[in-house]
Amino acid sequence: MNSHLFLGSFFVYILAMIGFGWWVSRNDRGTGDDFLLGGRSVPLFLTVGTTVATMVGTGSSMGAVGFGYSSGWGGALYGIGGSIGVLLLALCFSGIRRLRFMTMSEELSFYVGANRIVRNVVAMLIYIACIGWLGAHILGGGLYLAWMADIPAWQAKIIVALGFGVYCVIGGYMAVVWTDTVQALVLFVGFFLMAGVAVVEVGGFDAMTAALDDSATSFLAIDKIGLLPAISLSTVIAVGVLATPSFRQRIYSGASVGSVRRSFLITGVLYMAFSIVPAIIGMATHALNPDLENSNFAFPYLATEVLPLGLGLLLLVAGLSATMSSASSDAIAGVTTLIRDVYVLVKGRAPSARHVVLFSRVGLVATIGLALAFALTSDNVISYITRMVSTVLAGMFVCGMLGRFWPRYNWQGAIASLVVASATSLAIIANADWNAYWGNPSIPAVLLAALAGVAVSLATPASRRSEAEALAVISEERERMEAVPEVPIGQHKTAGA
Repeated sequence: MNSHLFLGSFFVYILAMIGFGWWVSRNDRGTGDDFLLGGRSVPLFLTVGTTVATMVGTGSSMGAVGFGYSSGWGGALYGIGGSIGVLLLALCFSGIRRLRFMTMSEELSFYVGANRIVRNVVAMLIYIACIGWLGAHILGGGLYLAWMADIPAWQAKIIVALGFGVYCVIGGYMAVVWTDTVQALVLFVGFFLMAGVAVVEVGGFDAMTAALDDSATSFLAIDKIGLLPAISLSTVIAVGVLATPSFRQRIYSGASVGSVRRSFLITGVLYMAFSIVPAIIGMATHALNPDLENSNFAFPYLATEVLPLGLGLLLLVAGLSATMSSASSDAIAGVTTLIRDVYVLVKGRAPSARHVVLFSRVGLVATIGLALAFALTSDNVISYITRMVSTVLAGMFVCGMLGRFWPRYNWQGAIASLVVASATSLAIIANADWNAYWGNPSIPAVLLAALAGVAVSLATPASRRSEAEALAVISEERERMEAVPEVPIGQHKTAGA
């Protein structure tokens, strides 16, 4: 295996992305709005590019290929769930672009009267979720790189974290969306090419399926993994998309409501078509070598041991593009919440406009460092993602759906949804029989969180703030951060100040 060549190619690619990210962001005005949201003017083609690249991330590359290796057509479930999630985002949430939110915690608190308790709780959960997603991407990229470059996994994880971290810190959001768009082109070409060549290497489609159990080649491998676990896997991915802050940030930063809606619809269709590709790659690898120690190594095994060197190098770049594009998006989403919400929670005031970019860069370094620490403790991508989504994001998904479509939802109901979702998920994870029955905790966590939210909202007083009043509260706080010196929240400047 040409480990030095693989590692050298990766470093060249990283340097190219860093240089490109600096170049496209060099004319930013240096404001927080530019650094964190691209000036809220990201055009349709960039929104499609960055959303596609974020969708085709660690789970749908490393995780889904590995799941296809072990469960046949079940590898397509990840993509199906993701496409359903992004299509629902287009239909249900693209309209919130006009409200000019900056973070998902702003949005969810708006639904319940701009309640500060909900805002603070959601901010902490969002920040934890972003660290969790980042950890998953570092984990997946590290597994790729460790196999391909023949280096220890911990070293590979550190290299991956540094790789995307540098261009995030240098260029901010616009560097992320432009590098994502380039990476989306690379990974789409790479993955489709890899699937085609893999099928040829195994002797054709019929030879590939003949090498697998009949249950693995059944419709979405339901005979192998079970109907309820299959539904649960797609559900947990759809819930993750609908409650992941980085996808909401695509809405907040888009040029218009129409641009956001169209870009998400295009992404959903593209991702649905892509969903079968990881499954095919995984099945072909299983046919070629059914004895891999870890199914997550299916992708790098095929790239390094089976395919020609030149194609393997391209696929190395494609696989790591999938990981780093998603990681950079979650890093920016996490630091936006850190600066906009967690900072206010701790300090009692928003940072001044002149400090936002500096604080954001420091926050990026700290956030990526925390995620790297978590990634160094795990080695299973799909398990990592599904548990994190069920525990942290299921409650936020319920808050978003009930808040968006049920006006009677209040802050007490929102807190109940968040608490019940996390408690349900942790209880199921702790019980092996329950976890085996459901596949993962997403469905019961969402259902019980919704019931708790409705019951508690009906049992407590409705919010006394109108939507206009709630939006005014949130907008006033955000304007302090964007345009005026530091002022404690709740105080007003005196005349002439």
